Amino acid sequence: MAASLHQRVVDEVGRPIVDGTTVPGTVMLADEIERHLGVSRSVVREAVRVLQSMGLVASIKHIGIRVQPSNRWNFYHPQVIRWRLEGVGRGGQLRAIVEVGSALEPIAAELAARYGPREMADELVRIAEQMRSLNETADPAEYLELDTRYHRLVLHASGNEMFAMLDEAIAIVLLDPAALTLVPNLQVTDEVVSWHLQAARAIRGRNPVTARRSMEHIIRRAFAELEEVWGEAPRQFFP
Repeated sequence: MAASLHQRVVDEVGRPIVDGTTVPGTVMLADEIERHLGVSRSVVREAVRVLQSMGLVASIKHIGIRVQPSNRWNFYHPQVIRWRLEGVGRGGQLRAIVEVGSALEPIAAELAARYGPREMADELVRIAEQMRSLNETADPAEYLELDTRYHRLVLHASGNEMFAMLDEAIAIVLLDPAALTLVPNLQVTDEVVSWHLQAARAIRGRNPVTARRSMEHIIRRAFAELEEVWGEAPRQFFP
């Protein structure tokens, strides 16, 4: 029950900030949140700590809980990503994750081929072979689950701890219902599946050039298919 109340406060306060309903500079008081949501001070205190970890608010002594501008947000936090996908920032959030993946995943594949543990490489090949074995009548959710495992494992196999930290963001975009409603017609072709298998085999075979090139093909295709989804979503330029 305490965890449920805590999450409710996080959602009730955090979501409007991400949506822009609660504007930067707004000052909220803990006792007002208590009364409005009918929760205890300890629940509010813990929820505020979580929101602070997201960069959404700052607790100012003798003033209150101040809403932070978006240049303070932790855009890699899974909850921030989910709120953006579910709200007005959905197109921009999808674009941001795809662009990050476009930049990093080919490098991650190259690093995995150079340094990745053999057991990770073997698992990548197994996942890619499972993806290939699915036919056109297979449940799309089954394919997406395999695809998510594949891309998360590539990031981890790179041996770069900062790349690995992006795995949750990749998983949200591939599996979260709010994200999937944006890309209902994403095409899975034999060619795309073949590139996944090529990249996995290149990683296992210690062939960084082929691993990177195959991943570039995968990402380029995904980018081309998704680009029209986010359309003219505004970009944010932080000073």
